[in-house]
Amino acid sequence: MAVTLTESASQRVQNMIAKRGAGIGLRVSTKVSGCAGFAYVVDYADSIDEGDQVFESFGTKVVVDAKSLANIDGMEIDYVRESLLNEGFEFNNPNVKDSCGCGESFTV
Repeated sequence: MAVTLTESASQRVQNMIAKRGAGIGLRVSTKVSGCAGFAYVVDYADSIDEGDQVFESFGTKVVVDAKSLANIDGMEIDYVRESLLNEGFEFNNPNVKDSCGCGESFTV
């Protein structure tokens, strides 16, 4: 399986990297956090480390460390803009069994 981006998310990442002036893609991982167990961590990918898995969607690389991949394998990341003040990445993760009420963390 893989971690993929929608076309909208890919375009957003490419725009963010262009404004930043550096980066090879999007790094996605998980960390232990919150009341449900895990939280997503999204950052620029500046390098590919040993053990990383690299996926590509619409010309944008998605870099995932091996430990996090077990929690997010098969996930699709979308970028949604509901209004001028409400926009961001949306994580469609088929591995999620439950999430906290505030939506900050999830259980696999």
